[in-house]
Parts: sequence; structure tokens; C-alpha cells
Amino acid sequence: MKALAKLKPEPGMWQTTAPVPEIGPDDVLIKITHTAICGTDIHIYNWDDWAARTVPAPMITGHEFAGEIVAIGERVTRDLHIGQRVSGEGHIIDLNSAAARSGKFHLDPNTVGIGVNRQGAFAEFLTLPAFNVVPLPDRVPSELGAILDPFGNAVHTVQQTDMVGANVLVTGAGPIGIMAAAVARFIGARSVTLTDINPYRLNLARAFDGIRTVNVRTEDLMDVRQELGIAEGYDVALEMSGAGAAISQALEHLRMGGNLTLLGLPSGRSDILWADVILKAITIRGVYGREMFDTWRKMLGLIEAGFPLERIITHRLPVDRFDEGFEAMRAGQTGKVILDWTRG
Repeated sequence: MKALAKLKPEPGMWQTTAPVPEIGPDDVLIKITHTAICGTDIHIYNWDDWAARTVPAPMITGHEFAGEIVAIGERVTRDLHIGQRVSGEGHIIDLNSAAARSGKFHLDPNTVGIGVNRQGAFAEFLTLPAFNVVPLPDRVPSELGAILDPFGNAVHTVQQTDMVGANVLVTGAGPIGIMAAAVARFIGARSVTLTDINPYRLNLARAFDGIRTVNVRTEDLMDVRQELGIAEGYDVALEMSGAGAAISQALEHLRMGGNLTLLGLPSGRSDILWADVILKAITIRGVYGREMFDTWRKMLGLIEAGFPLERIITHRLPVDRFDEGFEAMRAGQTGKVILDWTRG
């Protein structure tokens, strides 16, 4: 089968051929129709320190996908069928862990990621535990199914705090940050401010209604607060970039008793004035992945309720042009990039 893989421990991604994976008795085999390039895939492409420590080469990468079931293991008891359109949770968990046995699947410390620790979805076929399969409703097209993984990160981050009537600050206008800002507004935030330094991404965010975008290189956030009537500070800040300056910005502009939720992963240590946290009584939460499978249910519900997720897709490419998608993402000039495996 055709696949995209990290074949050598150096920068780059290569098209290759690989055997069709065999399924176990508890697995399904999925014929991939669409995949999306993730920021994690860019780390692997660049072969940065995290990738070099984490990803064994060779490795078929990719973990954002949609496809159709073509085979089902003999012990699978879920109501799944051949030809069914599906996406899936890319975190493979240990069902015997204490977290899993208490129903907190997303907190399993033994989680293994497809496309990172085991062979991934940038291939014509993917084997996946039936437990992880998420059927796609008829009203959710497959290209949206391929970006449910990052959309889930956005929804999971937003749902940590009551957004109804809140003034929300989102720092970091990557695709997940844009989706989080749009979801916060869609579910009833009074105002949503999205900050970044990338004009392309800030312009993309304007495709969604009700987001006040701010390029912090050219605008002062205090002026924006005055414009929006936010005298005491934001109620909620969602930090989506991992940049130390953005964390500091969020702490500065939160009100007394505000909430800071962190999804962006800093590359190293950050200088934080902890006195700002303590003296303002800030509540801080760290967020990882999605809740299995409550977040999936909620995001499918949001799409069926009219959330315009398709606006985050900026590039649709046949898989043989994957290099174009990677280069555009590395340049910060995309939203989500879809690779179509039904076209060469």
C-alpha cells in the first residue's frame, strides 16, 4: 500500500510502500479516504528534539483521518459494519489502567499514539482497535471526519469553563486556537478576542463570526478591552500557542478570580510571575487530548447544530502532493490541510 513515513532520523517525509496491516481479533481495518496534517506531523517532519526523542524511524505518521471499514476482527461486538464511514480516537489506551477502569480513558498514562508510537494513518489502510472507532453521521462529510481529532482538542479546551456570557481571550491563532475561539462564541460567550502575530491566521479567523482578532505587534490589548467594554479583565483565557509571552499576556489580562486553560505546549521553561497567579486568585488547568468519548459526542453535535467547521480547511490536495501541504503548514500559511487518498 502507499504510505507517507518518516524513513530516516532526519528532516523530511517520504512516500513509500508498506504491507497492508493485519488486524487482530479486536480490531477493524479502515481504508483511508482523507487525512489532515497536524502540528505534531510538522514536528516529526522537522525532526526537532521532541520528535527525535519520541518517534522511532521508520514510522508511518499521521493521526487525523477518516475512511471506511473494510474488515472487522472476530471478537468485535460493537455495532460496526463493512462500508461504514468512520473516524477514530488516535490514542490507544491500556484498558486495565486505573484511569481507564475509572472511566477516565483520556488520562491513561500508558497511552500510545498512532503515527507517533505505532504505525499511523498516512496510508491507504489503518488498523485500529474497534474501541477507538467513531462512526460518522450522514451529515458529517469525511473531510470533516479527518479533522475531528484537532477539533476535539479545541472543544475539550473550551468545555473546561462555563463560557456563557463570558469575555474570553484566546492566545494563539493556529487552527486549534481558531476553532476554540469560534466554538466559545458559538456556545454563547459575550466576546471572544483572539491574539497572534501571524496575519494569515488572524485573517482566517475572521471567517468565523464574532471573533475580535488582534495582532499584538500592531495593537495594544488594553485598547481592545476598552473597545469591547472589558474593564476588569477577561473571565477566561485559553492559551493555545505554548509561547511564554502569550502565557504572560493571558495572566496580565485576566480579571481577579479568572480561569486560565493551557493547551499549547511550551518547548521549554517559561518565566511566569507566580505572584500574578496568586494575588489574582487565578485557576489554572492543563488540557491534553480529548475526553473519550464525551468530547466526540459533543463535537459531532456541534457540527450537526450548524457549527461551520469546514471554514478552517484552506487546502485540499491529492495525497501525491503532500509536500505542498507540509511546506505551506511549515510556513504558517494554512488552516487545516486535507490530503485526499482517493486521488493520487
